[in-house]
Amino acid sequence: MRVLLLGADGFIGRRVTDRLLMDQELQVTVLGRRDSADIRFDLTTGSPGALARFLDAVAPQVVINCAGATYGSSRTLIRSNTLAVATVCEAIRRCREPARLVHVGSAAEYGPVPGGVPVSEQAEPRPVGPYGVSKLAGTELVLASGLDAAVLRVFDVVGPGAPTASLFGRLAEGLRRALERDEHQVRMPDLSGFRDFVDVRDVARAIQAAAVSAATGVVNIGSGHAVRARDAAQLLVRASGFEGQIVEENRPVLLPAQAVGAGGDHLPGHHLPGHRPEGHRPEGRPVPGEPVPWRQADVRTARDRLGWRTQVPLEESLGDVWLETACRV
Repeated sequence: MRVLLLGADGFIGRRVTDRLLMDQELQVTVLGRRDSADIRFDLTTGSPGALARFLDAVAPQVVINCAGATYGSSRTLIRSNTLAVATVCEAIRRCREPARLVHVGSAAEYGPVPGGVPVSEQAEPRPVGPYGVSKLAGTELVLASGLDAAVLRVFDVVGPGAPTASLFGRLAEGLRRALERDEHQVRMPDLSGFRDFVDVRDVARAIQAAAVSAATGVVNIGSGHAVRARDAAQLLVRASGFEGQIVEENRPVLLPAQAVGAGGDHLPGHHLPGHRPEGHRPEGRPVPGEPVPWRQADVRTARDRLGWRTQVPLEESLGDVWLETACRV
């Protein structure tokens, strides 16, 4: 099967590339802005007609779109996450033989959701900030395109290769510096929120499964479990051997581009700004209905339509984050 991959240089895209290249049944072509791409093309400035000509030359049966921006100004996010998607959809429609499209969306499209319950694909999206809005607009373009298309709404991605601006990328770098300098504190933003962490290698498997499936519409990709970020952080601390203290600053983690032009410190949706500290029962579970920072995927659609389940435990995923960071020169 011929596959055209967009966004091969990103955190998720690199793992998708590795996985697709291991499958001898797939013929993979990479399209992107860098010299490493098989086809040089900028989705944010190129025309649908020009892209359609490339598509006709390659004749892919599936187009996988992992391209997009997580940080930057509102203009950058709209161009990368919305305009570029419109270009892809229109180019595929113009092709002699339109390909199937697998588009990578984001759980940030949902926005705030009720605490204590998993969010399903039928939930009404209410994104917060330019990142979530731009990703939702891209998803809506795909769904309205009339193409054979699936949108994978990916939750909080962790694992080796995590950007240093992400929650655990930042923590791993902080731990490495503290150990090198014999410091006893690492400062982090508030870690009280619950998130659905999923390993990037499991996400790559889901994308491959979607490419060869007949599934259409939105499909959540997550672990199906909500874990307090503080507890997940302790797994990384334990892997590092750091015996000092993690000091949480009394402020939420901003969504990407919440402060326009300033970028962000973390991947989308680790904490929702503007929320009060969550109420919780003595056992630590959030009270349903409280405006708590919460994200948990309902993953039944992925299981039933893609035959996909997670394989990499969170402890292993974060252990690999530390291993990569510790070996970095």
